[in-house]
Amino acid sequence: MQEIWQSIIVAAQQMSVTEMLAVVFAVASVFLSKKENILVYPTGITSVLIYVYLCFEAKIYADVIINVFYFVMSIYGWYNWVAKRNNSTIKITKNSNKENLIAVLITLFLWFILYFILTNYTDSPVGLVDSFTTAVFFVGMWLMAWKRIENWLFFIVGDIVSIPLYWSRELHLSSLLNILLTVIAILAFFEWRKKLKSRVD
Repeated sequence: MQEIWQSIIVAAQQMSVTEMLAVVFAVASVFLSKKENILVYPTGITSVLIYVYLCFEAKIYADVIINVFYFVMSIYGWYNWVAKRNNSTIKITKNSNKENLIAVLITLFLWFILYFILTNYTDSPVGLVDSFTTAVFFVGMWLMAWKRIENWLFFIVGDIVSIPLYWSRELHLSSLLNILLTVIAILAFFEWRKKLKSRVD
């Protein structure tokens, strides 16, 4: 326990102002998402643009791609959340079994493609894990844009795997952030499920 605490202190001392800003906006974005607050998107956009730079510097190239994708999907999701459909804003829903299968298959396909690219065309030292988290977050972000409750399950998996990934690339604060994001995502899943059940009932 003492060694873990010492590592956290060292990480705090080594963190940059840039990484700190990215983390602050990321935490704000996830909290706002949990509450279905539209400000999730401007705060999220700020965070992902900073992480594009941080991940490139750390040679986590697939995470550069996912953050660019986050930016695009944030613009789309921002529009989608406020767009009128049948005179009401988009509501929380859940996938069918078929849609869940498709989501998993797309994740596996993206993982394979990204891993191939990273191992053959970049100097990434973490291609296998980096490509996996990127594939998971790709699908999770798409589901988030449509307010599908399963998005939180994808984010939980991605956040857990990202903890050692970011720590290994000396982005210690971001690694610790992913622990917090995992907890928030779990809480958000149950909160969205409660809202969904109350609406259905």
